[in-house]
Amino acid sequence: MSRSKAWTPERALQLMIIPPALLLVPTFILPLAVVLTRSVHGLAFDLSQFSEILTNEIYLRVLFITFKTALISTFVALIIGFPIAQIISTSSPAVANLLFACVMVPLWTSVVTRTYAWLAILGRGGVLNSALRDVGLIEQPLTLIHNQISVQIGMVQVMMPMMILPLVSVMRQVDHTKLMAAEILGANPLRVFFHVYIPMCLPGIVSGCVLVFITALGFYVTPALLGGDQNTMIAVLIEQQVTKTLNWPLASALATVLLLMVVGTLWAISLLAKWRGIKVGVS
Repeated sequence: MSRSKAWTPERALQLMIIPPALLLVPTFILPLAVVLTRSVHGLAFDLSQFSEILTNEIYLRVLFITFKTALISTFVALIIGFPIAQIISTSSPAVANLLFACVMVPLWTSVVTRTYAWLAILGRGGVLNSALRDVGLIEQPLTLIHNQISVQIGMVQVMMPMMILPLVSVMRQVDHTKLMAAEILGANPLRVFFHVYIPMCLPGIVSGCVLVFITALGFYVTPALLGGDQNTMIAVLIEQQVTKTLNWPLASALATVLLLMVVGTLWAISLLAKWRGIKVGVS
């Protein structure tokens, strides 16, 4: 009789991988393989769909808009989220819990619900236009939806918790004695902030930016509802190719391009994080 293998931590770890693998193979790996296969017409390995994407001005414009929108959303979320995270991390437990709840409640609310709320606020007969008309600032309703600004507003509001949560986690671990030491040595508040505090917060900044940027690249609901034909993003274009033109090979090629954009972004950030010595999830 053969002896059973000794129970070791390594073997336990190997066994723990089996359940998630059984879940990921049918729900992620196989669908991804189908998409990749359709994008090159199976065994024919036809790259004509990718050639069309890279040579067609319309598709190139959609890729540019997608990347630009994701980049702007990430930057605005960082600018707004950083001071909010700073307040939460330095407040008393009661105030911090209240502010933390204000951040989390929108995260628990449906994206569709939040996006339709922005339609009610920014629409021609919405709350904002009605208020401006009532105080006499405008005579005709402003066009506040179906443009780039409305898409950015909606996306930043939806993804703000993804920026704030990593920042709060890192800010609570900051060693404030280093800040005091910098002040004692004569550094002014700006130098302390940019040369001491920001470097200590870099892991949270990078993690938050990665979460927001990667999510924004494939965002669908908000651009579809708040954007117009001139602000189409790649996820919306993929949906149009599947449901309207029934061009599955092109939709699969676009999905593959989106996947490559995500993987390329993670790879570039990983290299940059390793070069700078920043310990984040993507490194």
